[in-house]
Amino acid sequence: MENIQNLPIDIHTSKLLDWLVDRRHSSLKWQNAVMVIREKINAALQDMPENEEIKQLLMGSYVHYFHCLRIVEILKGTEASSKNIFGRYSSQRMKDWQEIVSLYEKDNVYLAELASLLSRSVSYEGPALRKQVAKAQQLQQELSRRELECQSGAADMRERYYAACKQYGITGENVARELQALVKDLPNVLEGTGRRAACLEETMKLYTAFTKFVCDWSEPVLPILSFIQQKGNTTVYEWKTGNVPTVIERPVVEEAPPDTVTEETIDWGDLCSSAEEVNFGTTFEEGVDWGITLESGKEKETSDCGIDWGETETAAVEIEVVAAGTDCPEGVARGEDALSLLENPQTRSQFIDELMELEVFLCQRLSEMSEEGDMVSMSQFQLAPSIIQGQTCERVQAMLADVRHLLEGMTSLRMKHLFMIQASPRYVERVSDMLRQKLKQAEILVLKQASLAERRQEALEEQAKLEPRIDLLAAHIKELQKLIEADISKRYNKRPVNLMGVQV
Repeated sequence: MENIQNLPIDIHTSKLLDWLVDRRHSSLKWQNAVMVIREKINAALQDMPENEEIKQLLMGSYVHYFHCLRIVEILKGTEASSKNIFGRYSSQRMKDWQEIVSLYEKDNVYLAELASLLSRSVSYEGPALRKQVAKAQQLQQELSRRELECQSGAADMRERYYAACKQYGITGENVARELQALVKDLPNVLEGTGRRAACLEETMKLYTAFTKFVCDWSEPVLPILSFIQQKGNTTVYEWKTGNVPTVIERPVVEEAPPDTVTEETIDWGDLCSSAEEVNFGTTFEEGVDWGITLESGKEKETSDCGIDWGETETAAVEIEVVAAGTDCPEGVARGEDALSLLENPQTRSQFIDELMELEVFLCQRLSEMSEEGDMVSMSQFQLAPSIIQGQTCERVQAMLADVRHLLEGMTSLRMKHLFMIQASPRYVERVSDMLRQKLKQAEILVLKQASLAERRQEALEEQAKLEPRIDLLAAHIKELQKLIEADISKRYNKRPVNLMGVQV
């Protein structure tokens, strides 16, 4: 018997209510009794004395049997004046709460209610709160990750913006103004390129001598490059005519093309109002009379002719001399002819092509000269001019470096953009919009980062609100567990009772 008395009673929390009903500690209809009791508790709470302990007892918690017992104990002190000689209380408050306690104790309704509260707290309320906290923590991690992505994305967009500005050769503070300033300096840059072309004199002599010796080529080679090497970046007019222009009229670049003209924008006046109002000064009843008759094979005016031919004497006609190959007066460079050779797209492309031709020649020549012991090559150039035989690999390498330096200066991305800006003012707007779009995307990412940070803070505050509720629920569960274990233990001669599976 002593061994049995010391054996603990293990009850799983999820099966506690069934265990109480099976062992007839509670009735199957306990829920109906609880509904009646809850109505009486709600009515009794409307008339409570001013007591701080009762306020703390009822604040934010479910009022169960043991709370009611404590309220009755408190009312014994506050309602002591209503106690009669028979030991009963005439106070309605005391009667109400004593009735509630009595209803709870009938058929052990309170024990079934406590078991239901414990099971619901462990199986539903606790996991729900933990799930909400885990969701808030996961949301914070996700938002933090997206914040970092927005931050790195904004930095990347700014880096792209400044990298693009660097390609254009600007700082990026005022894109449109800086691009226009670059175009203003473009003529000076091209003049410098024309002056640097003078260093190619020996290279061009080598190429000319080589083509003449190998191919017996008699026509001029590299015409544009030779002209710029001798005279610099002159006008197209001088290149075509050989004369220095006295007047240079550069083409006026329009800011924007005119709007498309539609039929609605044309003002036709009153021409179409009435056919009778249109008078062209001729009649068609007897044919058109031009006032000219033919007599003896000669034309003469009729005396009654209404046509006034102006002065009868021959007026002097001014003849404007136009140079061959141009549509302008002699000495006047107008339109595209007023542009420099490196500004004009056609002559600039020819200049670049000739530089590339020269580069290919020097690369091939350097490859041939680097082959040692080639007796066939040595014998081929025994009769070559001295400028060909006297070259060394180092000298040809230096010539190649000069040619590539000029070529890179003309074909760099910055120069391409400058030429496009010069050709189309709207290109400045497109470039400005493209660059501003990068900054705008960076600003959007910054705003998104701020929004994500705000949401993350809200999730953190939500977690801060949920964690005390979990602690409060854990304390409530432990309290219910002790009360139920103690009550069941009394029913089995104080055998130890363990409620299994109780966790928050």
